[in-house]
Amino acid sequence: MATAQKNSAPQIAPAKGKLGILTVGLGAVATTFIAGVEAVRKGIGEPVGSLTQLGTIRLGKRTEGRSPFIKDFVPLADLKDLVFGGWDIFTDSAYAAAANAKVLEPELLKQVKPFLDKIKPMAAVFDHKYIKLIEGPNVKKGKNKMDLADQLRQDIRDFKKKNKCDRLVVIWCGSTESFQKPSKVHSSLEAFEKGLKASDPNIAPSQIYAYAALMEKVPYANGAPNLTVDLPFMQQLSRDNHAPIAGKDFKTGQTLMKTILAPGFKARLLGMSGWFSTNILGNRDGEVLNDPGSFKTKEESKLSVLEHILQPDLYPKLYGNIYHKVRINYYPPRGDNKEGWDNIDIFGWLGYPMQIKVDFLCRDSILAAPLALDIVLFLDLAARTPGLQGLGIQEWMSFYFKSPMVAKGLYPEHDLFIQMMKMKNTLRHIKGEELITHLGLEYYD
Repeated sequence: MATAQKNSAPQIAPAKGKLGILTVGLGAVATTFIAGVEAVRKGIGEPVGSLTQLGTIRLGKRTEGRSPFIKDFVPLADLKDLVFGGWDIFTDSAYAAAANAKVLEPELLKQVKPFLDKIKPMAAVFDHKYIKLIEGPNVKKGKNKMDLADQLRQDIRDFKKKNKCDRLVVIWCGSTESFQKPSKVHSSLEAFEKGLKASDPNIAPSQIYAYAALMEKVPYANGAPNLTVDLPFMQQLSRDNHAPIAGKDFKTGQTLMKTILAPGFKARLLGMSGWFSTNILGNRDGEVLNDPGSFKTKEESKLSVLEHILQPDLYPKLYGNIYHKVRINYYPPRGDNKEGWDNIDIFGWLGYPMQIKVDFLCRDSILAAPLALDIVLFLDLAARTPGLQGLGIQEWMSFYFKSPMVAKGLYPEHDLFIQMMKMKNTLRHIKGEELITHLGLEYYD
């Protein structure tokens, strides 16, 4: 029997009307995401991997038997109310881009072709300095970077009006930009806007997109390891405009395996001397990452995982001397079917060595698509939820990212299982339900 809610919670605004999803980039990830949503809506596919569509959440004690679907527990936008658009440096429609990416089978694409063919990319903001190994013709021109930002803001307003959307979310599904550290132009909103007008070379395209979205009070998700909304002035803009942000870098293949395996080693206090990782992939992402600058950005994202999970400062004898290496190799024949090889050297009782080998033949965009769906639905929920809408960073969404964003002074939580607990407890909290601690002593009184 269901029990009454234990805590009072502010009312979450309902998900009325259409939710517009604007993707930055209309390549393999974005088109797999969009085509997949349409396939699910038409009943020709299942949203496997999506917590918002298939996940449940336990409420109350185990004896109560309350485990509703998450989509029935919190007021998420319905898939039938999603409208899609986006920007890309190529002019291909979503159908042509999906066909070129070769992630989805032609027979499936054929069934959603009428829908995908209608989605034409808007001209993109692009800077060859930040993505060196690709270029395309569908690029905005402007007198300075502020002009480009204003054009993006107009795109957002026009899309919302044309499609009669009640709400919007912008999500970066584009390539990884070259590695960048914050500079003087990133020190404040005033400095950034001055830099936009002066076309400061330290302002990357991703930052222009984020600025445009947040100025329009639209939530923004960073699906790449770019230096974007992790800038303090962006976070303040997010809080001021009640436009939630989340990031960064979709957690899909090899890093997903690390956040599953490493917590297990730490839980059993098994030592580790080394973890060597290499990847081969051949899609546009692989081509971009063939540039050392873009790879450096991705490498920083991937390398941070083990350190934060294993906490070598606390366990120096077990994890204080790990050799951790990550490589990414562009291999065109593999296409979107990325392969991640891991060699893990661990040691146990009395220091005796052991090894684990992992060969994950994954499909990068197939793993990323359900993450993109969950992220946009949860960001939209956050924008309608008192207590979340003004937070800025939505740390409770760390589950989806390689490099989770956190408040200043905190270390990011990478353990997938702790991330899941944090996410579900946040959903319980905003609905006024008791948080689940899994203590369980009350059953044995």
